[in-house]
Amino acid sequence: MVSEEQKRVLDPEQDTAALKALTHPLRIRMLGMLRQDGPATASELAARTGESSASTSYHLRVLAKYAFVAEAEHRDGRERRWQAVHAMTSWNNKAMEASENSRGFVSLLRRLQIEHVEASLVRHEEDVAMGRLGQEWVEPSRISDRLPRLTPESLTELWEVLDRKLEELTTRDARDPRAAQIVFLTAGLPLAGRSLGTGTENAQ
Repeated sequence: MVSEEQKRVLDPEQDTAALKALTHPLRIRMLGMLRQDGPATASELAARTGESSASTSYHLRVLAKYAFVAEAEHRDGRERRWQAVHAMTSWNNKAMEASENSRGFVSLLRRLQIEHVEASLVRHEEDVAMGRLGQEWVEPSRISDRLPRLTPESLTELWEVLDRKLEELTTRDARDPRAAQIVFLTAGLPLAGRSLGTGTENAQ
């Protein structure tokens, strides 16, 4: 489970420049790669993203300027390696609602998270097909979409229970050699009811 020390909490008033730096899709993608797969060079990230080394190097420097990444190792004659400073980025939703720019940032991040799940699904299916994952992972691997009706208090409680359970299981499995990295996406997005009309249209 991610500890508070491993989180980068963004404040829309104090971190406006950092928020702006993170709105570039390639920067977010590279930061995610460093968090998921560990340290990498600009050349390695270029190969994985299809971008030029000059482009990934520039965007890594921008991420470093705002303390999202840092140099992992640097030896004479060798290319610099970069690592993510934090395991995740978080924020307060109410605070982010304060301005159009911060709302746009949250919207962008959420859509990129959905894209990450799609890419992870492709990677998972390839790993299964190529035999890189054992059969014991077939049954528990799933994506589920449900439509419960909950109050704001119940949805908040659900997040809290989920966080506690995930922390418990992550701690339990920390030293188990069978443990694998899991892409685990959760979403709780309330939807207002749709109007069905008044039903008073005149028959022709």
